[in-house]
Parts: sequence; structure tokens; C-alpha cells
Amino acid sequence: MKGLIVWGTSSNSGKSYIVTGLCRALSNRGWKVAPFKGQNMSNNSYVTMSGHEIGRSQGLQALAARTTPTVYMNPVLLKPQKERTSEVLILGQSVGSPEASDYRQNFYNKAKEAVKTSLEHLQKDYDVIVMEGAGSPAEIILMDKDLANLATAEIANVPAVLTSDIERGGVFASITGTLNLLPLHHQKRVKGLIINKFRGDPSLFESGETWLHEKTGIPVTGVMPTLDIPMEEEDSLSFAGMERRQEGKERVIDVAVIALPYVSNYTDMDPLTAEDDINLRVVHRSDQFGHPDVVLLPGTKSTIHAYQSIKRNGLLHKIKEYANEGGHVIGICGGYQMLGSTLTDRWGIDTGEPGVVMEGAGLLPVMTTFHKEKTTSQWSGYGKLAADQHVSLSGFEIHHGITEATYDDTWLPLVYDTEGKPEGIKSKDYRLIGTHIHHLLHNDEWRTSWLNKVRTEKDLPVKDSTAFQARKDENLDKLADAFEKHVDMSHIMKMIEKGLS
Repeated sequence: MKGLIVWGTSSNSGKSYIVTGLCRALSNRGWKVAPFKGQNMSNNSYVTMSGHEIGRSQGLQALAARTTPTVYMNPVLLKPQKERTSEVLILGQSVGSPEASDYRQNFYNKAKEAVKTSLEHLQKDYDVIVMEGAGSPAEIILMDKDLANLATAEIANVPAVLTSDIERGGVFASITGTLNLLPLHHQKRVKGLIINKFRGDPSLFESGETWLHEKTGIPVTGVMPTLDIPMEEEDSLSFAGMERRQEGKERVIDVAVIALPYVSNYTDMDPLTAEDDINLRVVHRSDQFGHPDVVLLPGTKSTIHAYQSIKRNGLLHKIKEYANEGGHVIGICGGYQMLGSTLTDRWGIDTGEPGVVMEGAGLLPVMTTFHKEKTTSQWSGYGKLAADQHVSLSGFEIHHGITEATYDDTWLPLVYDTEGKPEGIKSKDYRLIGTHIHHLLHNDEWRTSWLNKVRTEKDLPVKDSTAFQARKDENLDKLADAFEKHVDMSHIMKMIEKGLS
């Protein structure tokens, strides 16, 4: 099997970023490339054409590789629900929500077999597989059943690149410590080191390269600078990092994103970061609420628990008060569900406790019941920008809740699918909006039309559409260019061709 695996000395060391860049760089060189992550833990997911969930990063990496995402690119997905439990999806199928110890004991072998099967499928269709590890491969207490790092590398029998984030400090200790903790046969697997997020003149690190090579016997394959190239983030550690402050600008649209527990698919907000007149901030407490122009409630893996949380901390009161005073509120998926009148968890799907019935915020005339069957599908349809103007839309759905809306003269369907079935709801004045469609804001015309209504209210100039999707592909090319400049791609190519021989 041709390929390599990217390991990191810690979480958020840049593994996803590096795999994404390598996928586009290798694709540019004419190779048919597949991304792969054996086991991922994330509530930010991507729905494939077949209706299976994979990690959001693998969806982006497939785009970088110019290929279609499939479930084989991320066969095991863990979606945290509570402090100790996660929903487990193996090859796109939910197999339950065990605690971590139960997963390791009862699901690991099945998950490992799915990794093996997936790699075999990808090997048949692609020239090279670029794999991503998780966290660190040197976690002693997890090493015996480390599926994402060690088991994947052994099954694929590929060399590894180890990356470390120098911006955090301690890069030399992190690299040498990680290598020293690995079993000898895995130490020998590492054929290159990449230093990530270096600031300043890279030549200043030359003595560091020499020291690392002499100390470890492994060459430094690249020194990547800190790049101002926006990419979708997947890790929950990056949620706060999505904030965008328009420094020096007084007249902007202030968007407050409510920090719900177990937040999911917060890539929904990514297009807002590309708008140069939007101040995007994450609100955790009621005293941070301020005076926003728009309040956005994102998705969450546990709607009722998240709703109870914002009720306890006072944010729900702030949101209802703001909405009743004429503010703009948009809820997506779980955020949409909690804005309705009732939340019914008859079978304990959302809470783990059967029979829970709870009043919602009461801002939208909708009722949600959580069902055992899960909706996971890509969605396409259209929206009405004006009475005689329709725009094509696309997105995806991931939810257990079935939400029933009551439409009348003041509450209208938000969008329609290709068969004309209504989805979501909006007040006639567009101030209150709810939808199950993730990435609705990624549709440039619809997003711009909605934002221009807010701009007009604030006496801000209306704007033409920002081509977010096109910009995303341009950024992937910029990332590949950075790899060609700062990483020894000839060494990477030799690693792939030579393997472990």
C-alpha cells in the first residue's frame, strides 16, 4: 500500500492542516489521492452521497484531493454526547452510545476490522493514501488500543511523518519525548519531521534542524510558517478560534454565536468569517451577550442538555428578551429545535432518559420529537429571495429530531426541497429563522440576501455575494503552494514510493 501517516506530538499540532495540504499538493502532481482517518472524534461531520457520516476534516481533505468523499475515508466516527459517552458510528452505521471503557472492551475489534476493510477498498481505487492520526501516538494509557495512530499505521504498513506546533513552545522536548515513548518498531516508522506554525525567518531554525537530525536520526522535512489561509476547523478546541473581530471598524454587523454544550457542525458559521463587515463572537455567559445584530444558535449533539444549560446560565432569558424586542435570531438543527414550543424525548434518544418532555423557548411555532431513526442525507432545494426570484440551495441534514412546523400568514416555510416539500420556518419579517439544513449559509446568494436585510436595517451598504465556495478552493491551492515552498516534497515522494523498505 502506497501512502504515509501524519502523526502529531499533541492535539491541534496541525495534522489535519498538513494532510489537507499534502492531498492537494500530491493531486497537483497527478496522483489519485485519498485521505484517511481510521478513527475520528468530532461532532463536526460531513454527510457523503450515500448518506453516511464521516469527519468534517476528511470531507475537506477529499475536496483537496479532488475526489468524492466516502465512508471508507473515516470508517470510525465518535460523536461526544455527554461527559463519558459518545455515539459510535462504524462504516456510517450507529452501533450505540457506550462509555469509553465499554467502547474499548466491546467495540474495538469491530472498529479495527472496519479500518482494515476501508484501507483495502481505498487501495484498489487510489494511487496513494494520506492518513491522519489523532492526538499523539505516544499516549501510554491508550497505546494498546490506539486505533487512529498505531493500529492504522500497522495495518497499512506505511511510514510516518511526525509534526509538532512550535508556537506552543517545547517543540524539541515534544518531538524527542514522543519518539522515545514509542515502541522501537514505531520509532523506526517515522521518516520525517515537520515543524508547524513557525514565526519569523525559517533560517533561524537551521540549528534546530541540525540538532533534531543528530538527536533522532530523522530529517526535518519541512518548517511550515504560520499561514493566514482560513480552513474549516473540526476540533472542539478550535470553536473559540472561529471568532472574527473587525478591529478599527465601528459600523459592522455584530453576530453572537451561542456556545452550546456539545456544539456540532459549527462549520455552518465559516462563511460569516469571510465577510469583511461582520464581527463574529462566541458567547458563553449572559454577561457577554451585549447588543448583537444577529444571534445564532448552532447545532448540538444533545439538544435538551444544551437547552437546560443556557436556561441555567441566563442566556435563554437574554435570547428571548432580545427576540421579543425585534432582534434577529437563527437556529440551526439543535439550535432550531430548542427555539420551538416543546421537546419530546420519548425513547431517551437525546437525553438517555426515556419519557422526557420539556417546554422549549417558544419563539418558533414548531414541536420536536426525538426518534430512534436518524436522518443523515445531503439536501438540495431552493429558497425564495423575493416573490418571483428563487435560488438553488444545497446542504445536509444530521438529526434524530423530527420537527413539525405550523405555517400561517405570519410564519412561512424557510426553504423547499427539490420536490417542493417545505423545510424550516421563518417569520414574515425574516427576524426569526429555524432550519435543520447544515451549511445553508454556505449558499452565497441566500446568505447575502439575508445579510443585506440586516445591513439595510443598520443603514450599512448592501453587498454583492462573497464567493465562499470558490474562495475555499483557492485557499486549498494556496496551501499546496506553501507546501511546495516550505516542505521537501521530493523527500515526501520518496517516502511514499519507498515505504518502509
